[in-house]
Amino acid sequence: MAIAAIPQYLGTKFDTASPALRFGMYLPLWGVDHGENGGQRHLLWETHDINYRHSGRNQELRAFRDENKTACLKAACALTPADKLVLESLVERQTALGKAAPNLLILDAQSVAPFSTGLGNEHPLENGFAFLNPYGLPYLPGSGVKGILRQVARELSSGEWGDSAGWSEDKHYALKIGKKEIWLSMLDVLFGYESANHEKEHVRGALSFWDVIPRLAGDRLAVDIMTPHQSHYYQNNPAAGSNTPHESGQPNPISFLTVPPKSRFVFHVDCDQTHLRRLAPELAENDRWRGLMTAAFQHAFEWLGFGAKTAVGYGAMRADMEAAEERRRAQAAQENAEKKRAQEAAEKARLATLPEWEKIRTQVLKEKTADQKDEDALLKALEEKRWPDADEARRIAEEVAQKLKDSKQWREKSEKKNPEKDKPFQKTQRVKRFLG
Repeated sequence: MAIAAIPQYLGTKFDTASPALRFGMYLPLWGVDHGENGGQRHLLWETHDINYRHSGRNQELRAFRDENKTACLKAACALTPADKLVLESLVERQTALGKAAPNLLILDAQSVAPFSTGLGNEHPLENGFAFLNPYGLPYLPGSGVKGILRQVARELSSGEWGDSAGWSEDKHYALKIGKKEIWLSMLDVLFGYESANHEKEHVRGALSFWDVIPRLAGDRLAVDIMTPHQSHYYQNNPAAGSNTPHESGQPNPISFLTVPPKSRFVFHVDCDQTHLRRLAPELAENDRWRGLMTAAFQHAFEWLGFGAKTAVGYGAMRADMEAAEERRRAQAAQENAEKKRAQEAAEKARLATLPEWEKIRTQVLKEKTADQKDEDALLKALEEKRWPDADEARRIAEEVAQKLKDSKQWREKSEKKNPEKDKPFQKTQRVKRFLG
């Protein structure tokens, strides 16, 4: 059984640690020679175990070299219940921050291929992975998102893809820095400008790109394997029979972590509108920058991808319309709730300025049933003596009388043989008792 390169007092069970710790400090990679016939075990400090099993026609006891690379990576894949809570908290925090940002573009996406990032980070297995500290969860840095979209903007501006989607590298925007005037392109304005030859004229871009926290499909990472088989060529090793590139070299399986397909990503792009209006007012007008960035994201989803190994199909995504619709519904529900709260606050403030008799009237009408008419609710309240003051009761009675007249239900005299069965007449008599 492989071990991690840590002090013994830390133990060997790390099921509750974050994926980053299980992939890094607590990685059970280093092999053990388990000894023949249960003999003494000793550490190998290699990435494989030596196990002894009976094998062959004669069932002889033989030593087998069992690699730990893939197994130890799989042990780092699953999210613990605590990891899931932290992940949801991070997503909710971004959502709350997004509500407070008035000039934020939010795009939902779903991966259609494995996604990986941070492969260049140092790691015993040669391929690292990007985890967000101190949470230990996978993420795509905002700087990586910005780099991809800047490249997309260059490609679209070049015209090589036909429709430029409005992008251009022409330098239309003048900016005076001290006594010097520089000209900026659309890309310089949005992504930033760095002058050549170590000069001092640098311009901050109007856009900021947030880190992306993927919601993992199946609540776990995945393990992929690449098998380069031309190391004899790259390392100039003639031991393979030739040091020229060919397709029959010795494969070298290399395991690495990925975010599985069907994982969900939410991209946030924040725009400094004040800065944008100063640099390029036309891009701020009618939020033109949003259309440009939406087109850039769509191109990146379809053709470039995000993260590492995009040249071989990793990091491909598609717009997640279902999540976008869900977000729109949630936003509409929130706006309706806020509107309702504002109306209730305004009504409460209005009621506070009303005289007591009118507050009672408003409360009576608010409490009436859906099939009950206003005049019936007010008349019932009159008979329940909700207005003890005679003048106030008369004022309400006059309102009820007017409502009955408007609906042609006011009858001073009954035309029926039995007036007691004449409901409009009886109602009129009840009101007249309060009119004095």
